Amino acid sequence: MNRLTALGGFDAKGPACFLLEMGGARLLLDLGIGPDHDARPAIPLEGLGRVDAVLISHGHADHVGSLDWLGRLGDPPVYATAPVRALTRDPVLAGANPLRAEQNIAGLAVETGPAGHAPGAVWMRIGGAGGLLYSGDLCAEGGLFAAAPLPRARAAVFDCSYGAEPAQLADQRAAVLSAIAAGPCLLPAPTAGRGLEIALACLEAGHAVALCPETWRVADLMAQNPDWLARNGANALNRLLQQARRLEAAAPLHGVMVAGGPNCNAGLAATLGPRALQEGVAVIFTGHLAQGAPAAAWVAEGRAQRLRWNVHPNLATLRKMLAEVMPETVLPAFAPASLRADLAAALPAPWAQTGSLTW
Repeated sequence: MNRLTALGGFDAKGPACFLLEMGGARLLLDLGIGPDHDARPAIPLEGLGRVDAVLISHGHADHVGSLDWLGRLGDPPVYATAPVRALTRDPVLAGANPLRAEQNIAGLAVETGPAGHAPGAVWMRIGGAGGLLYSGDLCAEGGLFAAAPLPRARAAVFDCSYGAEPAQLADQRAAVLSAIAAGPCLLPAPTAGRGLEIALACLEAGHAVALCPETWRVADLMAQNPDWLARNGANALNRLLQQARRLEAAAPLHGVMVAGGPNCNAGLAATLGPRALQEGVAVIFTGHLAQGAPAAAWVAEGRAQRLRWNVHPNLATLRKMLAEVMPETVLPAFAPASLRADLAAALPAPWAQTGSLTW
């Protein structure tokens, strides 16, 4: 019997961490932190017993932020894609083993394919068609990061961060561009993810765009590696680097400013966010409002806006994922109970009711 246990990432938005027991092997899929109140996976101090390897879907903190706990697991090898290893500031992740399109890890066949969402983000199929499909964080709407169809599998863990949300990115993009048309705007966003997609959309709409140094670094490295991107992605990033300006902490606030730190509790956005509010510059958040971070409070107080920019599957994408994988059982990850109930009502499927799967 095969078993998948959510140690994080079920009934809440992160931290991603799933224990897969299959064919005598024990693999961890992601090892994240937060985003709400820096939550950690449910890993006891004495560990989980033997862990043969940790497979990383992508480099965002809610999927890699607990790598400092590897010692609890006996320091198993870590596997990550080339973009994730190249972009990270974490020496452990930078020194990880390559996670390739096809390989054998701990005696199991592991296949990966691009999942959109972020640089180097992948879905994973472990154990072939009779095994598990882990989507990681997945979004095929953005167009900058490559995304590939999902293969068949008996069991699946799907990114259900938005529940049954039907909104499409094209409409959301138009809403964001409309909101910033009147004047300067600060857009806090992940440096390796939707920050680049937002910057490109604003540039194409004729806005003057500024990138924080970390977002600039990511854009530059990705542009130098076109095979890490969707078709024409490198050309788009090179155009952005040629036309954008560098955003500095003390610079005047004008134009569209894309700054790392999606909740204004980290990165350059932590400095520029309070300045923007004080100077009457619009602040627009486009992702999850992390509990305990400035973003949630500012939006609740009416001092900032939240306009979602899809980086996870909407309802149509989830329907397509089910049709591609045809799982016998599927765990809806990263969604609280209310969103899971909405999803089950809108899209009947073999959704698991608990944080574990067996098949």
